[in-house]
Amino acid sequence: MELRQLEHFVAVADLEHFTKAAERLHISQSALSSSVRALERQVGAQLFERTTRRVLLTSAGAVLLSHARRIIGDVAAARDDLRGVDNLESGSLAIGAVQTFTAVDLPAVLETFHQDYPRVQVVLREATTTTLLDAVEEGSLDCAFVALDAQPVPTSLFALRTYDEPLTAVVGANHPLADRRRVALSTLGEYPYVDFEAGVGLQTVVDALFDDSKVLRDIAFRVSDMRRLLDLVERGLGVAVIPVAIAQERPTLQQLDIDVVPAPRRSLALVSRTRRPVNSAARVFLDRIGAHRNHD
Repeated sequence: MELRQLEHFVAVADLEHFTKAAERLHISQSALSSSVRALERQVGAQLFERTTRRVLLTSAGAVLLSHARRIIGDVAAARDDLRGVDNLESGSLAIGAVQTFTAVDLPAVLETFHQDYPRVQVVLREATTTTLLDAVEEGSLDCAFVALDAQPVPTSLFALRTYDEPLTAVVGANHPLADRRRVALSTLGEYPYVDFEAGVGLQTVVDALFDDSKVLRDIAFRVSDMRRLLDLVERGLGVAVIPVAIAQERPTLQQLDIDVVPAPRRSLALVSRTRRPVNSAARVFLDRIGAHRNHD
């Protein structure tokens, strides 16, 4: 059974006439009659009673007519919805990001995106790299910004863009190191440390930074929220190593360059299931990201 056959059947039922229906459909009457006969064979029932003046529905035809109208309506609605998505008149966009991601100005991207496509629903989810990679793989996220230091991108996903973020040490205004501009990792190790909980991408790269230099830390606090980490450091409860862009947003903290070569940085990537997402909203979002990249 084809959609075209159902459309032919409905036209005949509406006009109760093969010739008039053929004219509406812009096909020959013989082609229309052949289409209806083929449909009758497929459903195993006669659909019309033909008289010299009119074509009337049989009881079987009346039953099929309601189904045919619904099917045709559903297909038309689906076409409209897909057209709306292609034109970004509707649809959704699901993005993920590690909490400390700063390489792209996401609020700026989403601001212009929403201004241009206000009917597209946007979901922004913050989570660990492992959680975000799983969500992209299972399809609940269109794309995600993840930390490569936590784990590599699975072979089932594509790294569409890569980024790196410079890191800095931060202390509170009244901390003993607050008058420094540059500090050695060994010096940082002499003071209590405020760290992210295990499994977070930033925590992984900071662990490696201290481990490579064979510097032990006294981790006094572990947190899962960047704002909370900054609050604790601001109150002098410990030192921390965070992305430079985040430190710049909290002017009450003192930034200290870390005396290691090369300068500490962390690697991140934007990942997706395909190189070119099927979702139109995701494609537009990806095209806009480059213009809003933060600089060191």
